Amino acid sequence: MSEPHAKRQGANVTLALLALGGFSYAVLQSLVIPAIPGIAHALHTSDQSASWLLSAPLLATSVVTPIAGRLGDMYGKERMLFYSLVVLALGTVAGGLSHTIFQLDLARTVQGASGGIFPLAFGIIRDEFPRERVAGGIGLISSILGIGGGAGILLGGVILEHLGWQWLFWAPLPVIVVATVLTYFFVPESPVRTPAKINWIAAALMAIGFSAILIAISEATAWSWGSPKTIGLIVGGLAVCALWVAWEVRSTTPLVDMKMMRIRPVWTTNLAAALLGGGMYAAFIIVPQFVTEPRSTGFGFGASTVGSGFYLLPTTLLMLAMSLQAGRVAHRFGSKHALLVGTIGASGAFLMLVIAHGQPVDFYVAMGLLGFGIGLAFSALGNLIVEAVPARQTGVASGMNTVMRTLGGAVGAQIAATLIADHVRHGIPLVGGFTLAFAFCAGSLVVSVIATLAIPGRTPAQELADVGALPATAGGS
Repeated sequence: MSEPHAKRQGANVTLALLALGGFSYAVLQSLVIPAIPGIAHALHTSDQSASWLLSAPLLATSVVTPIAGRLGDMYGKERMLFYSLVVLALGTVAGGLSHTIFQLDLARTVQGASGGIFPLAFGIIRDEFPRERVAGGIGLISSILGIGGGAGILLGGVILEHLGWQWLFWAPLPVIVVATVLTYFFVPESPVRTPAKINWIAAALMAIGFSAILIAISEATAWSWGSPKTIGLIVGGLAVCALWVAWEVRSTTPLVDMKMMRIRPVWTTNLAAALLGGGMYAAFIIVPQFVTEPRSTGFGFGASTVGSGFYLLPTTLLMLAMSLQAGRVAHRFGSKHALLVGTIGASGAFLMLVIAHGQPVDFYVAMGLLGFGIGLAFSALGNLIVEAVPARQTGVASGMNTVMRTLGGAVGAQIAATLIADHVRHGIPLVGGFTLAFAFCAGSLVVSVIATLAIPGRTPAQELADVGALPATAGGS
């Protein structure tokens, strides 16, 4: 919005509103997970069809997020943040009014199209906050994606049990509306702009490539990973992505600057983000399924839908606690070290579950360790990306990092689900499938540790100067 509708507020007010908008989006992404079987039954469709309630928003987020970040860099980050929240509200209303699985999938797709909220928030913080508040602000918003995801599963079970699946959309709607209105009036427009044009050919190639890969991943359990359809879509999607990269490299106005993506701090951080996203989203799928299996299986705990969410409560609480310390950690130790400790902690959580998963306490301890690791790591990811690129590329660079977390989450969760589905006897999952899923997640996160070690080392002062939290002369050049 070009008119000066929003007076500049204190950093606390702006951060609270950015966190509220991000939390609303993150909660809605996972809120339906406990409800998928119930929705499938209510709308007379299969569980496989209903699984698109998760895949559709992931697909939309992957396609729209970098475009929204780019538009924010060009036309104003607050303007695009407001529009993204409006889209989120419209998708939520459409979900509450849906009567068929097609309508509900479409509504979830619209919700996913608001994924630009996170990179836009990073850009606003970098442009608007006092230097000493930038690292902490970016760290908190970066962690909100995980905090909201964990909270969504817990809240989804409670809402489903007491109100019905339509309230998964109606209950959070007032919060979204409040966040949207307050953003319009109280979040200031950033003065940092990058005049350019949207490269729509690049956007189309990216959308087609990402869509083909995500559709193949989403249907892999039903089709099998070795089926011609799965392989064909993955190969075709990768080929289109290669065309997209080639087009961007030759373009004078790229949607995503591939020179930026080849910067070592950027690609290593994006790789770590994808692997961390895979571990987090896999946990959101695997753990509730494990604990809700009946005790007659010999390994399940017979937890209810609501009770299964409480097994993830330590993850949510520890992520929140670590995100609130993001600024102090970045100032004292640097973002790379925070990411390294976080990835080690997250991999340790799954290694623990490979060895010990016979008692509820095993999951509570492991999920607490996962929350500590993911919270610390996610807080660092945002700062590492922001400090690696100039201010004019904050939106699109942060958008691609968010996409990498999303794509990693989709791949990790689907592979874990496949490992469980491949180990079934008489229609009942076997504990060996869950153990393999835990081992896969642990292995992925060990690779994330290696990717983190490849990020160029910098002193905390150098990092914070690049983010804008210290004068550029502090602590070296």
